[in-house]
Amino acid sequence: MSPSLARSKQFDEEVPILIIGGGPSGLLLAFMLDKLGVQSLIVERYTTRLAAPKAHALSPRSLEICRQFGLDVNEIRTIGTNRKDAYWVNFVTSLAGAHIGKLPYERMDPGVLDHTPTMIHNIPQPAFEELIAKKISESKSVQIRKAHTFVSLRQYDGHIITKIEDRTTKQTYKVKSTHVIACDGAKSSVREFLGIESEGESSYETMMTIHFNADLRPVIKDRVGMLHWVVDPLVSGFIIGYELSGNQVLICNFDSAKWPVESWNEDHCRKVVDAAIGAKIDYDILSFRPWILSRKVARSYRESGVFLAGDAAHSFPPTGGLGLNSGLGDVHNLAYKLAAVHHGWATDSMLDTYDSERRQVALVNSQQSVKNGKKIFDLLRTLGTTDANLETARHNLFQNINDEIYMEDIKEGIEGQREHFDNLGLHIGYNYGDKHIPDNASTYKPVCVSGARLPHAWIRLAGIEKVNLPAIDSSYIDGASPEAVLQKTYSTLDLCPFGSFTLLVDVNFASQFESATQKALKQISKGKTSALSLQVVVLELDFYLQPGQERWIDIVPLKRGHAVLVRPDQHILSVLDQDAGAKHIVGALKEHLAL
Repeated sequence: MSPSLARSKQFDEEVPILIIGGGPSGLLLAFMLDKLGVQSLIVERYTTRLAAPKAHALSPRSLEICRQFGLDVNEIRTIGTNRKDAYWVNFVTSLAGAHIGKLPYERMDPGVLDHTPTMIHNIPQPAFEELIAKKISESKSVQIRKAHTFVSLRQYDGHIITKIEDRTTKQTYKVKSTHVIACDGAKSSVREFLGIESEGESSYETMMTIHFNADLRPVIKDRVGMLHWVVDPLVSGFIIGYELSGNQVLICNFDSAKWPVESWNEDHCRKVVDAAIGAKIDYDILSFRPWILSRKVARSYRESGVFLAGDAAHSFPPTGGLGLNSGLGDVHNLAYKLAAVHHGWATDSMLDTYDSERRQVALVNSQQSVKNGKKIFDLLRTLGTTDANLETARHNLFQNINDEIYMEDIKEGIEGQREHFDNLGLHIGYNYGDKHIPDNASTYKPVCVSGARLPHAWIRLAGIEKVNLPAIDSSYIDGASPEAVLQKTYSTLDLCPFGSFTLLVDVNFASQFESATQKALKQISKGKTSALSLQVVVLELDFYLQPGQERWIDIVPLKRGHAVLVRPDQHILSVLDQDAGAKHIVGALKEHLAL
């Protein structure tokens, strides 16, 4: 052994999981690991959270994930933008100017609850982070250290020694861990240290995020919406209406040759915001930050005991709101696998599936985000707003929107953005192991196959002991009757807890599968200090479908004698026929756990 390697064995403290970065992915991962009985330490470079709201949409799948781990979606819906204010995407010359068209923002119609128990909700990223951080603060198994930053790491003999710097004291210390999870953002220091390259476009468009506070309600009146695409050529971007009475972000595309980044100041930001609002009102510029619209996906999510997650693994345009949600999906996939390894349920090889499953999702989502970005800027060209001369561009814009024939093309262009603002298929329809790129991001068809998320249906519980979760309050849907609200309180997804594999069976076939499951459990857990959790949940004994949910039976073949084995992340591991015994259940579990 070399002297340098011997020295690397010296460390100041030890923790099972070290998480670099305290953004949404890092915080949620620590929260999940805590629930799964695994200790973790988060080191966060900054002392405070970025004030600008950044991402704003929690997808249906992200909310399903939050709910599974005990983050109350009813509470989350009390924070952020209410459904009524967030329902539309408006296309305007300015907020006070001409209204060119509108589209629904994602799926917030009552019909979407046929596919998910938790429709999309808009909440500023810092508020979501604060919610998780508050929950974590109640745990003794998670530590968060702010103003501590990654320096380097060395791997040996199944362990990692990571050097961390306390930015306040400038002192360094070493942490020994079994795994390191890099959640340190798009400019990940860990990824750079490991030399992991990314694929994708290095530069797409130059953008500026301007955070300001203004009461926009007197300006927009009844034209409320989550996004307001402002086609004025000075703006060429969109306002995110986090809170129409105060908290706003303007993201604009600008010509860096005409307005170099270093030339931007508060005065120029005010010119852009004034053009976007189109009316004289008071507001404060809180911050402005340039960035590059680009698509990057790491070529590998794993380097031995180190894993990339969230923006450290992938970064892509915000057009579609897929970035934050992809990161939350990453850690949902990774958390139970890490816990399985740490508790002795699985071998380290199981963790290889994290890369193969989640990287494909990022590739699809990144390509969709770029597609959305290109289509929206094609629309701006249709409007005639891309002329180099500002006044000429504005003249073209107003000439075109007042031309009935040209307006037909404009309306067609706006209609062509519909997929941009409806990504339901990508949010809940991804299937692990399937490398097919969807033809349309909006299309979702529930399926019961290995790798797919278990299809949702509304259920009635025979007893609350099977589900330790609060009832969902769906009364936020306009016009929902008390009866409808009562019937939409629990989902089939709620039957699958985060710490267990779940076998769903019909009451008529329960006895044979329960016997096989007990035999399988004994074989899998034999000789282990921590037994594998595997539960059986029976249709028409433990739960019943609510009226109108019979379509679920057509998709999930329990009545035809099959059983569905579901992973702890609510994705289907295997569909077993009625002749399957303990051998088949053991085989499916062993293959997944890499035993």
